[in-house]
Amino acid sequence: MPDSRLIVPLDVQTRGDAEALVERLGDAVGFYKIGLQLLATDGMAMARDLRQRGRRVFLDWKLHDIGTTVEKAAAAIAASGAAEMLTVHAEPQVMRAALRGRAGSGYMKILGVTVLTSLTEDDLADLGYGLGVRALVERRIRQAVDAGIDGVVASPREAEMARRIGGKDFLVVTPGVRPDWAKADDQARAATPAEALAAGASHLVCGRPITTANNPREAALRISAEMGGVVE
Repeated sequence: MPDSRLIVPLDVQTRGDAEALVERLGDAVGFYKIGLQLLATDGMAMARDLRQRGRRVFLDWKLHDIGTTVEKAAAAIAASGAAEMLTVHAEPQVMRAALRGRAGSGYMKILGVTVLTSLTEDDLADLGYGLGVRALVERRIRQAVDAGIDGVVASPREAEMARRIGGKDFLVVTPGVRPDWAKADDQARAATPAEALAAGASHLVCGRPITTANNPREAALRISAEMGGVVE
């Protein structure tokens, strides 16, 4: 059985590319993330097909709009049954709207994206924020808890804080996971799988170390083995 805490992103251009990657990974992975790149082609259909094949699906679409629009979008996604998790930006109005949209369909979890893992302190200053990365992440975690959503997306460096504030059952999904043998790429706040889990992550999103490997299945199994050394 694949480690249910490992999520592999299908960040590819076409449905055919995604199907080929799923085939290569085989039984090594059971949880997939579908982001904006695949959404632009055939993302929802792919999500539904994965669910029918017994796979788990995380729709990382980072909904961010006026409350009414987010509510309707979340309602449509929840009704489709295509996703186990859906991301929205961790702003109070957006998170509350997503919860209203999900009402009556408690299966789909709503996650708030705190601060993108590619952003640094300098990036936030350029955007006009008066808070540093850690302070902004903390504020958004507390707002997510107050809004009543199921969890957050935060870098491994903020996983311990998210777990402490959110509590035992709060979902803490960490992108920016890079094993020692992989490049950091564009992740400014990365950590190894073991480090992220030990800090409090409930799920890890690990992409390029797996998807660009010569043998993606072998890479996924290698990461799962590392994760297996950390008990939930």
